[in-house]
Amino acid sequence: MKAVVLVGVLAAGLASVASGQGGAGDDLAKLVEARLPQIMPKVIAWRRDIHQHPELGNREFRTAKLVADHLTALGIETRTGIAHTGVVGVLRGGKPGPVVALRADMDALPVTELADLPFRSRVRTEYNGQQVGVMHACGHDNHVAILMGVAEILAGMKASIPGTVTFIFQPAEEGPPAGEEGGAPLMVKQGALENPRPGAIFGLHVWPGPLGSLFYRSGGAMAAPDGVTITVKGRQTHGAVPWGGVDPIVVSSQIIVALQTITSRQIDVTKAPAIVTIGSIQGGNRGNIIPDSVVMTGTIRTFDEAQRKDIHDRVRRTVEHLAAASGATATVSIPGGGLLTYNDPALTEHMVPTLRRSAGEGGLQVSVPITGSEDFPSFTESIPGLFFFLGVLPKGHDPDTAPRNHSPYFFADEAALPTGVRAMANLALDYLRNPLTGKAADR
Repeated sequence: MKAVVLVGVLAAGLASVASGQGGAGDDLAKLVEARLPQIMPKVIAWRRDIHQHPELGNREFRTAKLVADHLTALGIETRTGIAHTGVVGVLRGGKPGPVVALRADMDALPVTELADLPFRSRVRTEYNGQQVGVMHACGHDNHVAILMGVAEILAGMKASIPGTVTFIFQPAEEGPPAGEEGGAPLMVKQGALENPRPGAIFGLHVWPGPLGSLFYRSGGAMAAPDGVTITVKGRQTHGAVPWGGVDPIVVSSQIIVALQTITSRQIDVTKAPAIVTIGSIQGGNRGNIIPDSVVMTGTIRTFDEAQRKDIHDRVRRTVEHLAAASGATATVSIPGGGLLTYNDPALTEHMVPTLRRSAGEGGLQVSVPITGSEDFPSFTESIPGLFFFLGVLPKGHDPDTAPRNHSPYFFADEAALPTGVRAMANLALDYLRNPLTGKAADR
């Protein structure tokens, strides 16, 4: 998208901000609304700068410094170096009250950007021993810029805030480099939710939905991810004499096809969606040599714990029995550990009016279950949380054919960003004014 178009969509976004959805009679919401037009040019500039200078997980040095310098300049207590490059800011309001946390993730992906933007990334680096392009193909640049904007708005109204806001800028949401810890689990381990401890946490993610809309789901919102590695062991032989060995490539192809019947024929997907995907297969190095072994890797996505265990058992049984039937052997590794992104139902119901007001008339939707995954639930294992989505699809684009997150052509329309800033600021303020009380929903 050309620069002139970007200027146009920004103007459209600011025009919608000026119309105001802050809620008459709510002084804090009015303050947010009044400050939005002044902060949005900075948010856009930050977003473009971060987009043009993306960094992979645990290597977000430049981004972390940009964030930390900004928070420090605002007079916000700032801690750096949490989970390698994470930044935590604590804004203590001028009035007593509870604590709430807001989170943004900072890392980019090993993707070469192909979108036609004047600020597109040309960064290249080494990842897992290979030279790769680096791109904010999942939109985390927008998340950082939005939360930086929220921090400036709230810092400017500090005296009126009834409580404390913790800003969590998290590295390595897409996963840390091989052999390293990182992401939300390490931030929690290193105290991101302590001193002070929040009563709730909110996060958002840009998504190719209707421009400027917000959408959410109570309960299970994003899938629990499990990586799977399958090693098929055959017996190497000449490609011209396949009967002289056991071909692990043919066995692997049979396994891949059979695995697809687990979700299409063996489980009741009306109870909860589930996915089994094989994303890579590696074996052999010459066309006339049948190799000794093949290694496949993939992902399993589920929303129900009983179904998750059942699918794991079915994957192991399918792989092992098919290999044995062909005279091969196979091992299956499913380390587990992925968490379901779970929106606490009580907190969600409590905050839906805030989301509706922030999105404007007709702008709030209930989402279908999203089979992508997040590490945000590491924060919500001990406190209630709400994770929601911001539609960034340019007007006139078909959501069924538009490039999605992780595509080299992924594009987030900046006209949606005011809604993101408004929503995060309002969630923090509304929670502080009227915190959730009572027992958190059962997990």
